[in-house]
Amino acid sequence: MSALASPGSGHARQSIETPSGKWRESENFPVGSWLIRRDLRVHVHAFYRFARNADDIADNPALAPAEKIRRLDRMAAVLEGAPGADAPAAAAMRQSLLDTGLTARHCHDLLHAFRQDAVKQRYRDWDELMDYCRYSAAPVGRQLLDLHGEARATWPAADALCAALQVLNHLQDCGEDYRRLDRVYLPLADLAAAGTGIEALAAAVVSPALRRALDVLLDRTAALVELARDLPPGVAARGLRRECAVIVELAARLLLRLRHGDPLAARVGLGTRDFLAAFAKGLTAGAR
Repeated sequence: MSALASPGSGHARQSIETPSGKWRESENFPVGSWLIRRDLRVHVHAFYRFARNADDIADNPALAPAEKIRRLDRMAAVLEGAPGADAPAAAAMRQSLLDTGLTARHCHDLLHAFRQDAVKQRYRDWDELMDYCRYSAAPVGRQLLDLHGEARATWPAADALCAALQVLNHLQDCGEDYRRLDRVYLPLADLAAAGTGIEALAAAVVSPALRRALDVLLDRTAALVELARDLPPGVAARGLRRECAVIVELAARLLLRLRHGDPLAARVGLGTRDFLAAFAKGLTAGAR
């Protein structure tokens, strides 16, 4: 653990933001792509960098839970105006909020989820997982919508999309999360109902019982994706509407990949054809 100078010190401080190495280069979906209005992309990227760096703190296996929470609290303080030489992504996010006039609400919601990640390793049931997604996923969509000045009526569909993306990511990484962080997002009730437990995640391949549990979770996620299809028609900004439509299609394709793939044998992801097809279909749908 690196020693840091006190917040009030005038000495240079080493950054508290540290990469976890957990799939940092394996993002599934476009973030602030060319579809987003050019003047807003810098703010989308600032939010993404803030979220990614805070997530990396929570996912760093070399940090103790108390140290993770200390660093996340430090990012929260910088968001509220504390000097931020040791938290550059938080400082950049603070400037973005000042430039756009948005509040730090969604940033603080994300930090709430990452503090939970620091201390919570199991989820009892689907409802508990969805409560986590309310803080870990929904703020991303809400921030993007607020940045574009969209109506709050778009939030429910955006929340459904972001929750779906979060669960799909959990299913992709279920083996890695268990082996590397001893963290299991798959609800224990669903594993038990399928006749298995978390120990199945240590295997080299998915067992029939674990496959049943995954399919139940994919069924619920498919319902979220269907709810998310109401999002693009409700978005006024043309570029954001198209990006939302593309992401909905990518989510549907990743869900199908996970239906037929084995996330323990190899990471199940999207291919070039998936991206091309989703962009073509999404751009067409988003234009209407």
